[in-house]
Amino acid sequence: MPSEQNNFLTWRSRWTFILAATGSAVGLGNIWKFPYIAGENGGGAFVVVYLFCIALVGVPVMVAEVMLGRRGRKSPISSMRRLTTEAGLHGFWNSIGWLGAIIGLLILSFYSVIAGWSLAYIPEMATGAFQGANAQTTKTIFETMLADPDRLVFWHSVFVAMTIFVVAFGVTRGLGVAARVLMPSLFVLLIVLLLFAYRYGDFSAGFSFLFSFDYERLTLRGVLEALGHAFFTLSLGVGAIMAYGAYMPAEASIGKTVAIIALFDTLVALIAGMAIFPIVFAHGALDAAAGPSLLFISLPVAFGGMQAGVLFGSLFFILVTVAAWSSAISLIEPAVAWMAEHKGVNRFTATLFLGFLVWLLGLATVFSFNDWAEHKVLGMTFFDGLDFLTSRVLLPLTGLFIAIFVGWYFAAEHAREELNGEQSVIWSVWFYLLRYLCPPAIATVMIVGLYDSLVAGG
Repeated sequence: MPSEQNNFLTWRSRWTFILAATGSAVGLGNIWKFPYIAGENGGGAFVVVYLFCIALVGVPVMVAEVMLGRRGRKSPISSMRRLTTEAGLHGFWNSIGWLGAIIGLLILSFYSVIAGWSLAYIPEMATGAFQGANAQTTKTIFETMLADPDRLVFWHSVFVAMTIFVVAFGVTRGLGVAARVLMPSLFVLLIVLLLFAYRYGDFSAGFSFLFSFDYERLTLRGVLEALGHAFFTLSLGVGAIMAYGAYMPAEASIGKTVAIIALFDTLVALIAGMAIFPIVFAHGALDAAAGPSLLFISLPVAFGGMQAGVLFGSLFFILVTVAAWSSAISLIEPAVAWMAEHKGVNRFTATLFLGFLVWLLGLATVFSFNDWAEHKVLGMTFFDGLDFLTSRVLLPLTGLFIAIFVGWYFAAEHAREELNGEQSVIWSVWFYLLRYLCPPAIATVMIVGLYDSLVAGG
């Protein structure tokens, strides 16, 4: 929980910040994307490359973002305005704060729709709807859900309300409590499902898929995918980490704290893989592809054919919901904090207003799967376009701006002051990586992503 300290709120313990930031980082991508792309790109070989990418790109940028938040001690928008003014820099750099807040709201608008699917599947699984079902049956159930806008709107609304409920209570009673409850709950659920997978799944096949070293399958494109996922998995560029960094105690070591967050985020992804794939492979020819087909088609078949599958299948979708919820509250926080600072409204009103905007924009994503499915621009539905804009353009662009701003324009003595717990050698390595490795690496991820989406049709 935060405490009032020198006229600004700070977490009383850096572990509260660690849990909150880990919750921001851990999301649907850890559960349905990372395990699959690791298995498809050489297993253990990919994991090793991914860890290097986390250490060389993800962690340096995350340290920079946390540092900006703690230095500014306000919302990302206000922090960037304060820092650029103090440094006598052009107002262009204020865009880092604005982009983060806007991106968070845009992502939350479609993230809440997808998270609503996992909410919808909790009662479906608990009532035994998937018992004895085959892949065609679960596919029909999933497609029927997507074709029903009323049902999608209902669960989208429930998830947005859950997010508003936490954020509206503020930093002390909302974010702090959520961090201390949601993240331990997520880890407990993961361990329970891992034990279930070990007992009832094909654990050796899942372990081999995820960890066997197959360097021949690790291509240059796989390395770039590891680099891209290392950047995106830490929730960088959306303002959340900067907003949470504003509440970080001055005496806490940013570098050590960020390293722990990166470790936890990676562990969640790996444990999720070992909880999911043994269950999938226990049913032989089930589709293990990443994304909705894995979570909402393959896994329900597996749970439906296993002993105690109703119970553990329900727990799994509760896990997915908790992971999504912990990320969602961080996506809206930067904009809420700014409104509460500058618009003369209390936090509760700001959260309700922004939550309503998110809900309203989310309706367009809902209709992208049914009524508006045939309406496309450049071959993309509204949802596809919004996902492309945020993940392929705005997120890496904001991360690139953060690396350049801190590496080249932010006063080095201020960076040293904020990273007060770091040794000079470690500080020098971090500063070098942020200046010379992170910008070209992030730019490469952005360019390749744009090429895949627009030119190669990836």
